[in-house]
Amino acid sequence: MIYVYQTVEDRLLCRDEIEEDCWINLVNPTEAELSQVAEATGIDYDFLKYPLDDEEIPRCEVEEDQSMIIIHAPIKTTDDVIYDTIPLGMVLNDRYVVTICLEDLDLLAELSGSRIKGMATFKKTRFVFQTLHRKTNLFLKYLRDINRRTEEMERVLSHSMKNKELLSLLNLQKSLVYFSTSLRYNAKVMNRLIRGRIVKMYEEDEDLLEDVIIENTQAIEMAEIYSNITNSTMSAFSSLISNTLSMTMKLLTAITIILSIPTMIASFWGMNVNVPFAANMGLFGFGVILGICAVACVIVFLLLKKKDMF
Repeated sequence: MIYVYQTVEDRLLCRDEIEEDCWINLVNPTEAELSQVAEATGIDYDFLKYPLDDEEIPRCEVEEDQSMIIIHAPIKTTDDVIYDTIPLGMVLNDRYVVTICLEDLDLLAELSGSRIKGMATFKKTRFVFQTLHRKTNLFLKYLRDINRRTEEMERVLSHSMKNKELLSLLNLQKSLVYFSTSLRYNAKVMNRLIRGRIVKMYEEDEDLLEDVIIENTQAIEMAEIYSNITNSTMSAFSSLISNTLSMTMKLLTAITIILSIPTMIASFWGMNVNVPFAANMGLFGFGVILGICAVACVIVFLLLKKKDMF
């Protein structure tokens, strides 16, 4: 899909045709749409195609009068892994700025139709950096959401350890790994932007990019902290599960030993040989045997309790 926006009085409004100084947002575009935008804007077709590879790593590239920036942006998924990252391409020249992504990202939807101070499609470098800024804020938002979900899982697991909650915790850990890796790649791209001549920058653009780098560093640290916490939580609950299993097996073993005592005594008196009370099969003999079983069970119970089996 092709979406065209242009700034009118600090607000991004949708346009039907591609115009100069507009923002073109491509969401999972077809080959025909890529060719249409490449022809209308003069942007290299390959620059528009690269971000559509979901394995593309963040990088920068410059060719003649156009620059391409690829970063990783966070997304929510419907799969078992709750959060993931996806390449987001931004290509700009003197007249247009184009964003390309396989999915309709939350950060692009937030920009569309919004009123953001200083946002203007004709300020292309600043527009790109503001997109980076929104992307980094979205990382921070999702990281806080992951931390909240982790705390919820901890509360549930503290009362009842179920595979469902453990798998959810594992999926959150995977999300943190994806975030941490992508944020580090993005940091390299941003550092290259501020050091090199990838895009034309003014002083206010440099200040904005420095703010983005600071927030990206904060997001990296948060991802590492939350990842360490989640790892520790997983290890702790794994140890608790093993300990609970050991205690259960120990209890069952003790109960089995106690129950084997009456079985063994009853087996002796069930033999076809002469045994005590064999001549007296009345209530008296049966009661004595039950008493012997009870006394033996109590003695074994006390011995096992002394050994901390209960």
